[in-house]
Amino acid sequence: MRLFAAVLPPEDVSRELAVEVEALRRLPGAEDLRWTGRPGWHLTLAFYGEVDDDLVPELTARLERAGSRTDSFRLALSGGGQFGHGRALWAGADGDLRTLRLLAERAEAAGRKAGVDMGEHRRYKAHLSLARSRTGVDAQPYLRALAGFRSRAWTVGEAALVRSHLPRSGVPGEQPRYEVVARCPLGAAG
Repeated sequence: MRLFAAVLPPEDVSRELAVEVEALRRLPGAEDLRWTGRPGWHLTLAFYGEVDDDLVPELTARLERAGSRTDSFRLALSGGGQFGHGRALWAGADGDLRTLRLLAERAEAAGRKAGVDMGEHRRYKAHLSLARSRTGVDAQPYLRALAGFRSRAWTVGEAALVRSHLPRSGVPGEQPRYEVVARCPLGAAG
């Protein structure tokens, strides 16, 4: 299974972001970007990649333990940024980023302890992917538009273990499908 741990924004926050993204999609050149689908919006905590089925129960248990050791915290989607000179456009996060980073570190450690090959450690950067480009685009108009965006704040009460089903049809624009495999309550929430 192709798995990752994530924080999923509540439906009303996703609706707020959808309004913002709709405005972004009207900007010149937006048709050249591959926009992510709203059902897949998430803040990745740790990417596990392809995980053997027999490791999933141990990974789930360790992620649940990581969640139980982390208090719930407040978060909002806010602003935006880019990776790779316009190859990826994302919405940022604001609020208790210290606890979000701690949860991400614990989610990564859960994968390592469960026997998942995590590759090299990267510094965590909270982001929710909005669009991608193979060649890179001038992201400045999008970043200016996102600069004033801030969703309502919510209390993050769980981490999710999510399975991604990559597109296989070859149909242009087909989106990955996401399936929550486990919900792991945070300490103060559980």
